Amino acid sequence: MELTDFISLIHPALAVIFVFPLIGNVSNFAWQARQRRLQTADKKKSKIPAVAGPEHRRFGNWLTGSVVGLTLIGLAYPIFTDNIIKNKLWFKAPFQAIFIVLMFVATITSLVFLYKAKQALWRGIFATLTGAGLVILGSQDGVFRRTNEWYWSHYYYGIAAALLMVFSLAIVPEIYRDRKNRWRIIHTILNTFALLLFIGQGMTGARDLLEIPLSWQKPYVFQCDFQNKTCLPNNPPNQQSMLNINSNSNY
Repeated sequence: MELTDFISLIHPALAVIFVFPLIGNVSNFAWQARQRRLQTADKKKSKIPAVAGPEHRRFGNWLTGSVVGLTLIGLAYPIFTDNIIKNKLWFKAPFQAIFIVLMFVATITSLVFLYKAKQALWRGIFATLTGAGLVILGSQDGVFRRTNEWYWSHYYYGIAAALLMVFSLAIVPEIYRDRKNRWRIIHTILNTFALLLFIGQGMTGARDLLEIPLSWQKPYVFQCDFQNKTCLPNNPPNQQSMLNINSNSNY
């Protein structure tokens, strides 16, 4: 494997090592917090510790930052390798290259301010800026989106999940203020859908790892006919080689 191949593994490795365990913890604490809330509402003594709710919120905050960060890493690799470096964007279109770098910085900065914002207006502004940054970066050249199969696309699943995480972070204070639990219901529905997207991410990510060739294999693999699922042999064996193979197969 070349260095570029190892770099391409950073995104899936971080997903397996950090993000998916966080998803398990968040889901577990979410279930515990809900069960405790229902038991308390029925005047029952719950064996679930009261810390389940705060832990769900704490791990949820970590999950949002991890998902957005992982998305940015996943976008950065193709943008820089297949667009900026390969197309020599620094020389051909320096303003576009600078814009892309500034968009990464602005998206990260917006997320940081979203964590710190207290007022609903500012939380809405920074959540919108963070989401817009993800969408704009995702639309850059070099990013493989599989638009013709958007319903089975790792990119679209990932962007949708990241946007839902940003929205969930933005409405956390409203959940605790709303006595009618409307925001809590919205939060539960959207994050249940996000959990399904994460499951889809695991499946589509594994599929894409199988489909993406190593850097030294790309010139040959990309000559294949993907529509008809056929590849022509690059170095067809000569007749003598075939005779040797056939003679050895008799043993």
